[in-house]
Amino acid sequence: MVRKSRVARIAQPIEKPLTATELEMMNVIWRIGPCSVLQVVEQLRPERELAYTSVSTIVRILEQKGYVISSKEGRGHLYDAAVSKEDYQRSTLKRMVTSVFDDTPALLVRRLLDTESLSSDDLAEIRALLRKKGK
Repeated sequence: MVRKSRVARIAQPIEKPLTATELEMMNVIWRIGPCSVLQVVEQLRPERELAYTSVSTIVRILEQKGYVISSKEGRGHLYDAAVSKEDYQRSTLKRMVTSVFDDTPALLVRRLLDTESLSSDDLAEIRALLRKKGK
């Protein structure tokens, strides 16, 4: 069940990149909205069997890093994204272009086209986005 977030997203600079496991947790929180640690654990199963305490620790780290905010609900807490997935994607891509692709966005696109097997639909969508951006 997908719930709509009750918390306004906070526009803020993203300084600390997510680890692979943190990103896995954030993808759950972005997908289902405000949730408990138990709900995150359940969403990760069966592909990922993590202990409740491990997930709880990681979610608290995400809160310390400013990626999630918590609110008290009953005896527990609900966690919601403080950073939108789109903002994280933008920030990560900018950092990647700067550090990996010598601050040259065209090089990133060139590598994407060289290494990914893109469908004709993907290519058509990319062309449409480039035309729109050029206007």
